[in-house]
Amino acid sequence: MNAEDSKIVRRKLSDQVLERLREMIVRGELGPGDLMPSERELMERFGVGRPAVREAMQSMHTLGLITISHGERARVSELSADMMFRQMDMVARMLLSASPDNLEHLKEARRLFELGMIRIATERAQPADIEDLKRLVKEQRSRLGDAAAFIKADMAFHRRIASLSDNPIFAAISDAMLNWLFNYHTDLLFWSGQENVTLSEHEEIVACIEEGDPEQAAAAMRSHLDRSADLYRYHD
Repeated sequence: MNAEDSKIVRRKLSDQVLERLREMIVRGELGPGDLMPSERELMERFGVGRPAVREAMQSMHTLGLITISHGERARVSELSADMMFRQMDMVARMLLSASPDNLEHLKEARRLFELGMIRIATERAQPADIEDLKRLVKEQRSRLGDAAAFIKADMAFHRRIASLSDNPIFAAISDAMLNWLFNYHTDLLFWSGQENVTLSEHEEIVACIEEGDPEQAAAAMRSHLDRSADLYRYHD
């Protein structure tokens, strides 16, 4: 062990307060929707000044662990897989903007994910789920001519397929990837002239799910993703 490794690093008070507050949530002392203790209560409990408490609380807010509303005490947020991926959002967008390779990596990951999801969806879909997917395709068709609304309807279709897994982490992954790709899609799809092709492919995917054939559904999804992949292009 060298001298640098043996040095004791003094941690900021606010970091220590942050750790204690997180422990209170993990232990269940503070649950979703609960009001956070007041600044004075926290100052007295931890024996620190107001600046350390305020900095820790702001860090909690940035992490999505609490919600701060003007004029009200902060409340504990509900922990969820969706929240976990939202915390990655800014870094993911910067990463995608940094290099065309990163966008290609995301498209490859999404392709693998979607092919797995469509198989699960086909195995688990109930008649009501299939009707819901048909409704979403119809809704997307009604958005022709409105680029942003058309793409949002497209995202809703793919989210619904992921939701059939009944796995909140799968649903959160789907939502995150779709939102990251959305930045590269909005100004391209409308001018691509491929809207009706997209709708036909979605209808084919639903038909395969309705027939209960996972491999045929995966083939339809693979064709759809391969054809639409070029719509997501790197831009500075």
